[in-house]
Amino acid sequence: MQQDIQVTIVGSSNVDITALMARLPGPGETVLANSYQLSPGGKGANQALAAQLAGAATEFIGAVGNDSHSEVALGQMQEAGVKLDRVARSSEPTGVAIIQVDSAAENSIAVVSGANSTVTDEAVKAAEAINGILVLQGEIPASGIKAAMDAATDRIVLNLAPVIELEREYLLKANPLVVNEHEAEAVLQQLNPHPAREFDGKYERLANMLVEEGIASVVITLGANGCLVADRVALDNGGVQVRALPAVKVKAVDTTGAGDAFTGAVAARLAHGDDLAQAAEFAGKFAALTVQAHGAQASYPRSITNL
Repeated sequence: MQQDIQVTIVGSSNVDITALMARLPGPGETVLANSYQLSPGGKGANQALAAQLAGAATEFIGAVGNDSHSEVALGQMQEAGVKLDRVARSSEPTGVAIIQVDSAAENSIAVVSGANSTVTDEAVKAAEAINGILVLQGEIPASGIKAAMDAATDRIVLNLAPVIELEREYLLKANPLVVNEHEAEAVLQQLNPHPAREFDGKYERLANMLVEEGIASVVITLGANGCLVADRVALDNGGVQVRALPAVKVKAVDTTGAGDAFTGAVAARLAHGDDLAQAAEFAGKFAALTVQAHGAQASYPRSITNL
């Protein structure tokens, strides 16, 4: 097992405004909410906190505004010990996510990028060295993602959520690509444009095709159905190995931020020396703990003793 190395997240940081309600409104409909919460979020910040709590020395590189929301956005990362020295202060306001969560734990999210839109190639280059395992998401400009990849010195965990356009050479730098089933199809479409294909729940084939396109490894998250891990590592004949990992069965209250918890925990375990399947298995247990409480970062486990 390798010695632990650092995890560096380049990405977004938001304040989440979460409304809790019996059901989500339809188009043009107003629904009364039971309550609301103001809490830190953003996919990059969520993943940074998760990586730190999962045991990795973690740094977050991003941007917040010169406003009161910035303290909320960075507060839990700071408390947990995430390194924040290279978080820039922008004239743009701190990013905001407006989240609606219903009684079945389903959610809808609208994101206002704000300061996150300033994490461009120029900003990433100004931050200089990218140390250890690099984690990226789709909530910052593509130019910032590419600059971070160009500066990376170790493997790159790419959670392309939301899916944005990246050139093939950059998509193929992912090791692993971490996406849900819908994002996986969108990435495949970028790599190999074709008429729409129906997978009918056979996501093993989708994972296989992404590796066949040249991505070193892929994790497709399937919510309550666990995840698929695909790579060529263990096969002598060069074929693609796809492994299905079951989900931990829990009563979900709020799934907000669970995917980010999973990605951050995967990165932390890779930094610890686990192989990808081991990292994904741990991350599934870590993420399962988060859906049993409301909020994103607030729901992340502060102890991993029993995982």
